[in-house]
Amino acid sequence: MMEFRESIVLVTLLLFTVVAAATATATESHLHRRSFPKGFIFGASSSAYQYEGAAKEGSKGPSIWDNFTHAHPEKIADGSNGDVAVDQYHRYKEDVHLMKEMGIDAYRFSISWPRILPNGSLSGGINKEGIDYYNNLINELLSQGLKPFVTLFHWDTPQGLDEQYGSFLSPRIVEDYHDYVEVCFREFGDRVKHWITFNEPHVFIDYGYASGIFAPGRCSSWEIGRCKNGDSGKEPYIVGHHILLAHCGSLWTYIETNFRKPKTER
Repeated sequence: MMEFRESIVLVTLLLFTVVAAATATATESHLHRRSFPKGFIFGASSSAYQYEGAAKEGSKGPSIWDNFTHAHPEKIADGSNGDVAVDQYHRYKEDVHLMKEMGIDAYRFSISWPRILPNGSLSGGINKEGIDYYNNLINELLSQGLKPFVTLFHWDTPQGLDEQYGSFLSPRIVEDYHDYVEVCFREFGDRVKHWITFNEPHVFIDYGYASGIFAPGRCSSWEIGRCKNGDSGKEPYIVGHHILLAHCGSLWTYIETNFRKPKTER
């Protein structure tokens, strides 16, 4: 009787294993790339401060996140910073190769504003090394059949503008942002056809100027960030207003850069 019961258990386990394997195979087949809807773009994304590293290389200027992580390591869970990050600045070819192996169609990355304009404005000059880096990355993506999607601002405001006039607290940021995006459109627009002006502006505004837990770490003293400077009831609205103006102006800058012919050609 015992042998019969053990045989029944063994057969049941074998049947369960076969069914489970068949189900897994069916699921894997269902999730195969060919099952994606037509026109669906399978991609990956990153932000410059979290990925590039090379914080002081290639003539890059500091950003508010460079300053924030060094000045307030206690506000970072593990006390780390983006000085090296995953070192995409030096290993971009390897990263693109991995993306190609994954079978993705596109890569959304952000351009570091202070890597293009070290002090944040045209007055400090355009950094050719920064231009070269992004040209190399874009060209590598295209050579592997990946579409570049570019975010122009992913929270890394140039520290120079923050020190000079408070960056997004001042209307002056709108013109400097327009100058910056015009450089990007001019240098990369012949190959980049997909642009994002601001990444999650609500997060940048709320965490940076209301709660103060993200760079530049401004908030009222009673807020969670216990900031030394800021006004959580006022500054988030000022920053949001200037971001909207910068966003709208950048759209016009894109039109001017890509669709308007120089006066001599009209």
